Amino acid sequence: MTGSTLQTEFEFTLPQGYVDDEGTLHKEGRMRLATAADEIEPLQTPRVQSNSSYLTLVLLSRVVTELGDLETIDVSVIEDLFVSDLEYLQALYERINNQGVNAVETACPECGERFEIDAESGAHLTSDGVSSPMNQASMDAGATGVGDDLGGIGSIGSGLEATEMHAASAESNDSEESASGNPVE
Repeated sequence: MTGSTLQTEFEFTLPQGYVDDEGTLHKEGRMRLATAADEIEPLQTPRVQSNSSYLTLVLLSRVVTELGDLETIDVSVIEDLFVSDLEYLQALYERINNQGVNAVETACPECGERFEIDAESGAHLTSDGVSSPMNQASMDAGATGVGDDLGGIGSIGSGLEATEMHAASAESNDSEESASGNPVE
């Protein structure tokens, strides 16, 4: 064993921020890696069973561990996020759970060399996922490609998409019963 530790929580800053009932803006937060239970257990909730699109909200409410100084992050908090913040959290979820790091690939605009940067800090990542210092010119050049790589941020990664498809399939099968009440085969 190499002795390296697995990063299980990732800090983030929402683009807009969550505004609570008192008008306080909450932008800084943390998200943890999802577990199998995080993707499976929400399928048992009535709201997800009646509307599979709700799965994203339930799942994010389970993995967002901190948001500003809120005491709890539940589904109602996630429901009240601005769309840009929801999309940001979905993209973060996909990156950390599918890649194990909060990184995006970009390219040097001058030489075309492709490399990864930390999506939160903009730091250049080495092949082992460790950030390395870059000079300011490189940071400015690298930052121009970040937004381009996040074009498809409207959905959480393959794990959630497969879970949503399973929920939709179960929903469809439940409604496809014959006149006798037995499932259609």
